[in-house]
Amino acid sequence: MRADKTSFKRAFLGLSHSPLIGLNPVAAEVEQQREAAVAAARAQIDAFDPELVVLIGPDHYNGFFNELMPPFCIGTQATSVGDYATPPGPLNVDADAALALATRLMDEDFDIAVSRRMAVDHGFAQALQLLWGGLSDTPPVLPIFLNAVAQPGIPRLRRCRQLGQAIGRFLDTLPRRTLLIGSGGLSHEPPVPTLAHPDPAVRERITVKRTPTELERDAKTERVKAAGLALAAGSSAMKPLNPEWDRRWMDAMASGALAELCTHSEDSIEQQAGLSAHESKSWLVARAALAEAALPCPLRYYRAIPEYIAGYGVMFMHSSD
Repeated sequence: MRADKTSFKRAFLGLSHSPLIGLNPVAAEVEQQREAAVAAARAQIDAFDPELVVLIGPDHYNGFFNELMPPFCIGTQATSVGDYATPPGPLNVDADAALALATRLMDEDFDIAVSRRMAVDHGFAQALQLLWGGLSDTPPVLPIFLNAVAQPGIPRLRRCRQLGQAIGRFLDTLPRRTLLIGSGGLSHEPPVPTLAHPDPAVRERITVKRTPTELERDAKTERVKAAGLALAAGSSAMKPLNPEWDRRWMDAMASGALAELCTHSEDSIEQQAGLSAHESKSWLVARAALAEAALPCPLRYYRAIPEYIAGYGVMFMHSSD
């Protein structure tokens, strides 16, 4: 038995994702530092030895579409579509824990959607791939989708904190070491279309659920790769990354000042950090399941990486009990 197994029962990992990792070239030093941060996260998680992983992540119109877009959804079964360089296949979902959490939330008057066959993309799969090498050899996973792209149903900061707190109360009833992962963010505005797009075909594609053809998927990959290179070259009309916003967000996670964070306006997120910065709310949900106070934080890494269209952060914290 690891000596530290009884030292704390709950841990938080904030982890940015990017579909362009391994696809767009970046400076060797930048990639080495990012890989070192991820390796450090793996080491922290190995020492913690989680018995359950609560994974909160977004989708990019691969599993959820505007024909029916819940703010939050718990999956009792989940399958990765294998977009970009992430692996396809089933996640190791703990269906009993997922149903128990859904029941507890409903009993607490927190209406939650439940999917019996959730499709997820790199927003979920990349975290598992980076930390465990794939999807099958992970601890049991409880996946929770957070809508970060489709207004007006993007959950507000205050509601994300409330969900995290409710998850924390549920975990209080489980004698299992639990790692809560927020996958997403920080500042970034990739070319994810909205219903304001002028092309009816694009609006239809993000509304009606269907599997894209291989040609369509390849075209999307090339389009996003080009967007990252343009952002790095300074020739993009996309909103630039905002390291200062990212630092403030990570500071709030570190200090536990989540109530103050939730006083910020929703508009300020998009204006300062980009349309897809709502993904950062996955960190808020996960962090709110721990005590809202300054906690031990043995790992904190940040780098703005425009080639990946990512204000890229890695942050590990654990409960102090």
